[in-house]
Amino acid sequence: MTVSHDELTVDWFGYATVRFETDDGLVAYIDPGRYGVLTGDWEPDSPGVGHPEPVDYRARDGDVVFVTHNHHYDSDAIERVAADDATIVVYEGVNADDIDREVKSVDDLPFDVRRIGEEDHLPVGDCDVWSLPAYNEPDGPHTRTNGEPFHPKGFGVGYLLSLGGTTVFWPGDSDVLPGHRELEVSVFLPPIGGSFTMDRHESADIAEDLDPDLVVPIHYNTFSALETDSDAFADDMESRDVAVALDEE
Repeated sequence: MTVSHDELTVDWFGYATVRFETDDGLVAYIDPGRYGVLTGDWEPDSPGVGHPEPVDYRARDGDVVFVTHNHHYDSDAIERVAADDATIVVYEGVNADDIDREVKSVDDLPFDVRRIGEEDHLPVGDCDVWSLPAYNEPDGPHTRTNGEPFHPKGFGVGYLLSLGGTTVFWPGDSDVLPGHRELEVSVFLPPIGGSFTMDRHESADIAEDLDPDLVVPIHYNTFSALETDSDAFADDMESRDVAVALDEE
């Protein structure tokens, strides 16, 4: 399913992989790959969960690709979605040496790679990106049993994107943070799976505060730890008079 909003289309492939295309033909991706969502190999841990069908995807049409942190870095997936002349915007903390999967070094990607800091602004062609901190609070609900955050401060970022006149906010793998509520957002992509990020209830609360034109939840039901009731989230949003679209099969 493709979600359309103003001059922008949004496609969720599963996990955190999202494709955007503007009416002017600009194509962008965030956090492509992992768990078979772009290779056709994804299978749910539980039957019947709401999730896009996996596809063997090699469009290679992306003008710009954004990566938030090590957990979402997949060099093969980047090569599946990026055009030959693409720009790859990667958070400066992403380091292949710290990843326990077989991935290429960021420096070995055959594209124009630009690093971005934790709170930066970077124009990329017809797109603008602002990075924001993304992390779990040490005393919050999304930590390991020893109290260590799954995503400590400095580990990753979220992105605020300006695409064809539409502002899109992807918080990354994060709790709800104070600065989030200060943003002006047209399309909000909250992670609603919980466990490692804000859950559907926390995402609904911040979505109500942000009051975007449209909410498209992602980062859920990829595996058991991310399973949630997306229909209940949609009902919650509608009860708060916030427009929502579930991009599922």
